[in-house]
Parts: sequence; C-alpha cells; structure tokens
Amino acid sequence: QVQLVESGGGLVQAGGSLRLSCAASGRTFSNIAMAWFRQAPGKEREFVAAITWSAGSTFYTDSVKGRFTISKDGAKYTVYLQMNSLKPGDTAVYYCAADSFRASYYRTGTYNYWGQGTQVTVSS
Repeated sequence: QVQLVESGGGLVQAGGSLRLSCAASGRTFSNIAMAWFRQAPGKEREFVAAITWSAGSTFYTDSVKGRFTISKDGAKYTVYLQMNSLKPGDTAVYYCAADSFRASYYRTGTYNYWGQGTQVTVSS
C-alpha cells in the first residue's frame, strides 16, 4: 500500500499563487509516477500534471502549461505542484495520485493510489 497526504490548498485571488504538497509513504516500486488531478463541482476528475520519479520527466495538461510546475523531493518522498497566475477556472479539489508509470499517465484509471484531496479556490 501507498499512502498519500496532500496539503497546501486554500483560498487565493486570481493572479495569485499556491503550492500543493503530496507526501508519500508505504511501499515503493520501480518506475513510479506521481500525478496531480483536479475535480471541479459537477465535472469529471481531470489530469493536471505528472512526474516520473527516476528520470524526473514531467507532463502537463495544456491549460496549465507555463503556469504550474510539478517537482519532487526524493529525500522526503514528496511531490509539489507550484501554481502561479491562478484563474477562477482552476478552482477544484486537487488530488495526488501514484502508481507505476504508463503511457496512459493522464488517465485516472492508471493510478491505484490516491490522496484525500485538497481544496483550491480562486476568487475573481
């Protein structure tokens, strides 16, 4: 089992910044990828960003490219999502996910391990 605990959500004005953290514990496995998804009210959960643990390769959905940055701290088994230039459309519950890296890294079904989510609210 892998346990994931997110933190760092909150309320921010449009144009502001937040940094989310996801601390992982439990089993380890090779070629792990960790990702951030988000779910707005009434919408499906959608991919935001992912990072491979070994190579540090990163992937982003188009709507956050240039504004969000995913990174990792190997010593702390923690993944971060730095969110800048936030927009009201970024308002959602943000979830951390982990599993072995696959080409379908952008699909929710790829990940067996999920955090509890953290609320991000961007006011206009």
